[in-house]
Formats: sequence, C-alpha cells, structure tokens
Amino acid sequence: MLFALLSYTVSVLFLQFFFSLFFFLSPLCTYIYQAPVTLFFKNCTVFFFFNRLYYFYSLSYVCGYPLSIFFIVVNEFCERFSYYGMRAVLVLYFKYFLQWDEDLATSIYHTFVALCYLTPILGAIVADSWLGKFKTIIYLSIVYTIGQVAMAVSAVHDITDSNRDGTPDNMTFHVVLSMVGLFLIALGTGGIKPCVAAFGGDQFSEHQDKQRRTFFSVFYLCINGGSLLSTIITPILRGQECGIYSQQKCYSLAFGVPAALMVVALVVFIVGSGMYYKAEPEGNIMLDVCKCIGFAIKNRYRHRSKQYPKRQHWMDWAEEKYDKLLIAQIKMVLKVLFLYIPLPMFWTLFDQKGSRWTLQATTMNGYFGQLVIQPDQMQTFNPILILTLVPIMDSVIYPLIKKCGFNFTPLKRMTVGMFLAAMAFVCAALVQVEIDKTLPVFPSASQSQLKLLNMGSSAVTVNLTGNESLTLNAAQVCRLIYNTMRFVNGMNMPVNVTTSACQDSITVVEDIEPNSVHMALQIPQYFFITAGEVMFSVTGLEFSYSQAPSNMKAVLQAGWLFTVAVGNFIVLIVAEIAKLPNKWAEYVLFASLLVLVCIIFSIMAYFYTYIDPSEIEVQFRKKVDDDEDDKDKQQKAEIEMVRRDSAESYDDNYKQSKM
Repeated sequence: MLFALLSYTVSVLFLQFFFSLFFFLSPLCTYIYQAPVTLFFKNCTVFFFFNRLYYFYSLSYVCGYPLSIFFIVVNEFCERFSYYGMRAVLVLYFKYFLQWDEDLATSIYHTFVALCYLTPILGAIVADSWLGKFKTIIYLSIVYTIGQVAMAVSAVHDITDSNRDGTPDNMTFHVVLSMVGLFLIALGTGGIKPCVAAFGGDQFSEHQDKQRRTFFSVFYLCINGGSLLSTIITPILRGQECGIYSQQKCYSLAFGVPAALMVVALVVFIVGSGMYYKAEPEGNIMLDVCKCIGFAIKNRYRHRSKQYPKRQHWMDWAEEKYDKLLIAQIKMVLKVLFLYIPLPMFWTLFDQKGSRWTLQATTMNGYFGQLVIQPDQMQTFNPILILTLVPIMDSVIYPLIKKCGFNFTPLKRMTVGMFLAAMAFVCAALVQVEIDKTLPVFPSASQSQLKLLNMGSSAVTVNLTGNESLTLNAAQVCRLIYNTMRFVNGMNMPVNVTTSACQDSITVVEDIEPNSVHMALQIPQYFFITAGEVMFSVTGLEFSYSQAPSNMKAVLQAGWLFTVAVGNFIVLIVAEIAKLPNKWAEYVLFASLLVLVCIIFSIMAYFYTYIDPSEIEVQFRKKVDDDEDDKDKQQKAEIEMVRRDSAESYDDNYKQSKM
C-alpha cells in the first residue's frame, strides 16, 4: 500500500509539473490541447492514460487523504535527503579538502549543527506572526537551495587551481564560500523545520484525526528514509574522482546531488500550491510567553522591597497584566523546562557520530568482503537501527517491563537512554585504544619530527645538536645512475614491480602499516547510541507533550531544539579547551560527564510530580467561573441591599410626611 502511494505520488508530481507548464504557461494552450495533441494521441491508449491521470490530479482527496499532503511528504523526503546527504560528508570535506585539523573540523561541524537547531525558533516566530507557514517555507527553501548550491561550487577545486596540480591555490575563496553556504543552509533547514509538519497537519479537517496520525507516521518515515538513502549514496559519490584538469575526490558531486534534491523539493512544494489550505498567521505563543515572563520578572524587581507582600509563585507578579489561565499554563511549562537543563549533555555525545566517529572510521579497515564501506557510510547504522528498534521497544520491550511489575516511567526511560549513550562512548574509547596500537607515532602540536632515510650503499653517521650521534646502516635498494627509486604500496594487496634497470635486490620497508582495525567494531557503539536515542529522544518528546498545555506544545518544541543546540556548543568548548593528547581519553571524558549528568537528572526526575494539564486547565476554568459567579452573587446581593435600604428610607420618609 505504501509503495503504491509513493508511486502514485511520483506520477502525480511529474504530471502536475507537465500540465502546469503545458496548459497554463502558453497563451495558445487551448488550441494546442484541442488540435495537435488530440490528433496525435487520437485512438491511442497513451492519451487515455494521461487523461485518467489528469482526472485524478484534479481530485481534492485520494484514499481519504488530501492530495496536497502528497506534495508535502515528497518535499520532506527530498529536503531530508539534501540535509543529511550534505552533512554526512561535511567533516571529511573540512579535513581533506579544506585541510583543517580534526579539532577545527569538529568545531565548525558542531557550530553548523547548533545553528540548525537554533533557527527553528526564528522560523516559528516568523511563520506564526508575519508570513504564515506557506510563505515561510517558500522563502527559506530558496535560501536553503542557494546555500546548497554554494556548497557544491565551493567544492570544485578547479576554480582556483591555476597550476593544475589538483590543489586549490586560493583556499580562502573555498572557505568563505562554504561558510556562507553553511550559514544559508542552517537558516533554511532550521527555519522550515517547525513549519512543514505543522503545515501538513493543517491540511486535514477536524474529523480526520486518524488520517492526520497516519500522515505524521509517514512523515517521520520519510525523514528516516531520506536520511538512510542519503548517508548511503553521498559517501559513494564523494569517493568518485572528478575534475576538469585533475582528478580528485568528488566533493562537488557529493554536495551537488543534495543541492539538486533541494531544488526538486522546492519545485514540488510550489507545484502543489493551488491545493494547500493556507491558514493566516495568528500570532506566536512563544512571544506571548516571553512577554509574560519578562513582565513578571520586571514587576517583581519593582516590588522587591519588604513592604510588598510575597506571592506564592514569582509568575504571579504578572497577574496585573496577563490572564490567570495563561500564567498557570506557563507555570506548567516552566516545570518541564527545568528538567531540560541537564539534557544538552546527551546531544553533546549523540551528534559526535557525524564528526568524531566518522574521523575515527577513517583510520579503520572498511572492507566487508567484496563490499567497501566508506567512513561516512557508517552513519547509516543509525537510521537502520531506529527503524528497527522503535517498533521493538514499543511492542516488546516496554510491555515486557510492564508485565514484570516495574513502573518504567518516561523519565526513567530517558535516564536509561542517557546511560546507554555513555556506554556508546565507552565502546568508542575501547575501539580507539585498539586503533592507537596500529597507528604510527606522530608528533604532538608542540613537537616536530625529523625522518632520516639512508638510500646509499654505505653507513651514514648523523650528528644532531643536543642529541647523541646516530648511525644509519645502508639500505639494500635499487640504485640508478642519477636517481634512486622508492616504491610505496598504498593498497591492501601485494603489488608486483618489474624493472630492467635494477640488478640488486629490493628490500621491502613498511613505514606505515595499512588500517587493520575493522569498522565492524563501531557497530556496538552505534547500537548503544541509537538505543539511547530511542529511549531518550522519542520518550522525551512524548513526555514533554503529555505534560504541556495544548497551546504550549510549540514552546516545549522550541525548548527541546534549544537543548540540541546547546549540546553541540558544549562539543566546541571541549574540543577547543580540553586538548587531550589521546582521543580515547576524550571519549572517556564525555562518557563520564554524561554519567554525572545522568545521576543529576535521575534525582530531579525522582522529585517530579506528573500532572494532567487538560484536567488542571478544566479545574482552573471552573474555579475562575465559580469566582465570577461568586462576584455576580455578591454584586446582586449588594444591589438587593441597596434596593432594600432605598425602600426602607422611602417608607420612613412617607411615614414622617403623614405625621
């Protein structure tokens, strides 16, 4: 059924584009359709087929679903492919194309990811307050597309390779263009993130709750499907060699395909514009919340002296200006946001699978039999395991734990998820220890290295200032009259070398051994981090939504995304400040920090009291109504007393006048 829907969607998309172009852009569309095209397709099955498809295109609903959502689903799939495909090869682009060291590459990578999770707040405010969701998606998608194109252009080494040696001569041009591209991508992908799903939900009427739930399930499936395919395909494209004057790793193609998919996403979304329900902007609740909190703080500061009586909660100082129900809802949200404080540490570890773990894989053996896995393709285990573990957790693990009589609350699940993420980094540290055993000893940042090789036929004595004399024995090598040849085998298989100029024997010298630690050793750490993501992220969103009022869910979504951004900024701080000499020690440091945070979060969760926001809102409204009824009764009683007093005074005056 799903395959049929996707196939139908693709057909409708191309049909929509074809007919829009063919029938609406030409002033002679009516004549063309009625004369030549009809004559050409007359008595032809193809004409009947296109007629039927165009008929289906003109429908508003397909299988009970608004036709507009198919455009939104395809748009999301293409956009996620574009984003995750570009991001999969980004850290390797920094290291090998821009020639940055690993710490700088990691820092810029996580800065970009942090910006991608900060800009959704801006996008939500712009969409709800000014432009509306549709225009916000269109405008920011254009910005997004320009950014992707800029990244593809920045990876073309031939642009500044004047001497045609395969290395860009003006690296500043490539760095500046790539940074501009990344900024535009962060602005675009983050800005449309809170709009697309909500815009899809707007297409359903109130009685289509079942269809809306199915849409969000398919929407989430498209996100993971786009991520999975892109992390498989773009590393393969990166591994190809391309160029005009010299053949180098094809980062331009690896960025160009995601850019093309973003163009497709934009075109698909625009093509379906005539079918969308476009709700007018009604104001952003986040702005109201921020204003209310700001007024409460300001009012409390004004009345900080002891002559003013204290109030039960500091938010109560906003009662002079804001509705009591809004204040009560903000109090509920603040309780959840308080629990968010330790959460960024989880994202600090989680997002390193695209940076540190990818760089770790570059020092490992990726041969799985005849299949060669690229270092950046190891990230595909994450979406594969997500699609596998989510149904297993929901249908097997959680019900089994419940049958055992253990109250596995959402906050307990999140705690276990954080612990699993820490275990993933312990696994990464153990793998790094094994890798370090096979790596040559390189000098640190404060050291230098001098390599001496005697290619002569007799021993050589070397005198270094401050060191003892070194004697280098003669190496048995092939010597020519004017040149000495040295063969370097960079492959993982023997190579036969044949030359007629050599009469002496050839001595095999292996300076650096090939990568021998297998990439399969990374699978356990990917399993633990993904299991932690399922228990932490999915459960965390579910918990947040269940504990927030209906009109405050956007605020919690913004808060959740903000924790992801803060987590990536923490990576920057550690990468730039810690400067640990051993990578395994850095992994252990991150794991230890998360375990510490996990303990703090478990204590906070222990004292948290679960609430039912809808019930509290009903009780609060009932209390407000009762208070208003009491006020009405009091006012009526006062009016009755005034009337009675007036009547009594009238009687007294009447009696006095009779006397």
